[in-house]
Amino acid sequence: MKNPITVTTHVDAPVQKVWDVWNAPEHSVNWNAASPDWHTTEATNDLREGGQLTSRMEAKDGSAGFDFTGTYDRVKEHKHLAYTLSDGRKVTVDFRANGNTTVIEERFEAENINSRELQQQGWQAILDNFKKYTESL
Repeated sequence: MKNPITVTTHVDAPVQKVWDVWNAPEHSVNWNAASPDWHTTEATNDLREGGQLTSRMEAKDGSAGFDFTGTYDRVKEHKHLAYTLSDGRKVTVDFRANGNTTVIEERFEAENINSRELQQQGWQAILDNFKKYTESL
């Protein structure tokens, strides 16, 4: 992985619940946003090696939007996801069970448009939203 950025969180939930919420499109539309003025309007997830994940992310005021798409390279249930984004960048997500807590570590290759700091803040904000949402279920 070239020039990776890492974000992490500890979710107060068992790994099976964390895995299920992470991978269910009906849940991802509730947490997958980097700021309150953005949201995910639709998502799909074909959770298998060679399968695709997609999210349509849009500004709530309709001023901007983009499709986030990737293809799974590896899927190890309750443990690891690796996928390649449509622009060729790599992403890995590791789930580590620790009793009723799950540590999530997400690593992704930086893109060249936004600063590393902005990318890290955005991905961390999404991960923080995931933690808050999952713990509320």
